[in-house]
Amino acid sequence: MINKTRKFLVNKIDRDLRLDIFLNKKLTMLTRSLIKKMIIDNNVKINKITINSPSKKIKEKDQVQIKIILKKQEKLIPSKIKLDIVYEDKDLIIVNKPQGMVVHPGAGNTQNTLVNALVYKFKKNLSNINGEDRPGIVHRIDKETSGLLVIAKNNISHAKLGKQFSDHTIKRNYLCLIWGVIRPLSGRIETLITRDKKNRQLMIANEMRGKKAITNYKTIKVFNVKDLPKISLIECSLDTGRTHQIRVHMKFKGTSLLGDQQYGKKNIKFKKINPSFLKILSSLKGQTLHAKTLGFIHPSINKFIEFNSKLSKDFEKLLNLLKKQSG
Repeated sequence: MINKTRKFLVNKIDRDLRLDIFLNKKLTMLTRSLIKKMIIDNNVKINKITINSPSKKIKEKDQVQIKIILKKQEKLIPSKIKLDIVYEDKDLIIVNKPQGMVVHPGAGNTQNTLVNALVYKFKKNLSNINGEDRPGIVHRIDKETSGLLVIAKNNISHAKLGKQFSDHTIKRNYLCLIWGVIRPLSGRIETLITRDKKNRQLMIANEMRGKKAITNYKTIKVFNVKDLPKISLIECSLDTGRTHQIRVHMKFKGTSLLGDQQYGKKNIKFKKINPSFLKILSSLKGQTLHAKTLGFIHPSINKFIEFNSKLSKDFEKLLNLLKKQSG
């Protein structure tokens, strides 16, 4: 465990910088995401006042203090887990992540993550630009979301892919099943997204604070099935990639994804319910959300490539039943 305090005086050159950028500039051994977490966790002060906003602008002669708390990194344990590899070449891997798998080790999840599986199969042939505990990881999707991820095999590819994510030029299309009908049937949702003050594990749409989030959506099909409320199959394309973005935006529009235990209604009661549907719904281990399409400029050949993937088994079962019952 590393526990130490560092202090910095803001000079004229660094004035008006974001707090996280300033600290990242001073503490080059720490990633910006880690610094952001330290700020959010109330480990940073400006002029002896605790600040928990990474975007806070600093002023000349401000005194910035950060308490650095780092746990000793546990050694990654390779896990022999079968991976659904959609594509692979010398620069990258496209993986179809199953529902229920965590992308990388973290608090409470040190084994059986996607990273553990990648280390077993590819050993050290992965980028390390994102830290020793996240080899190859360029971006993430939620544990209970299935679908496509691009993995970098080297740092040059990682940097080029990372820039496309930062510039929001990556093509990412998701499929989801939601309760009811979203109005209008197609549209664009644009809000700020920030952490919920009451529950730090959740995100919320906000008019005043947070990061800009844009979700484009279209209704593919509205299912009218006997003994069931209306359910819609929605396709979402993301201009940004915020934490829980689609789930937060669906809640913002007054609905939620089937199986979403965090943002959806809990213990939904039905007057009448199709027994076959209820059986599948009750067995869902997460939300019906799948990262189906992923497209980007290949870091070596400099051409746009695009990939598609199969739905998770539970999602496909539910969708097939709805199609069959609706005729």
